Amino acid sequence: MWSYLKTLEFPVNIRTPDARAAKIIISQYGGPDGELGASLRYLSQRFAMPTPEAIGILNDVGKELPQ
Repeated sequence: MWSYLKTLEFPVNIRTPDARAAKIIISQYGGPDGELGASLRYLSQRFAMPTPEAIGILNDVGKELPQ
């Protein structure tokens, strides 16, 4: 079996905002192949999962992508 830990692999510490990097990152969210579309697919697929663990994983992944 496997275990699932709700921790980030690499901690994120933002010291100074960077508008150019933010523009590049936000461009990856839009469109059908973007991160927002993937997040919505994860959140909709959780309703078809048979086990609570699988539902929890899809829910957590779907919530973390657009942040």
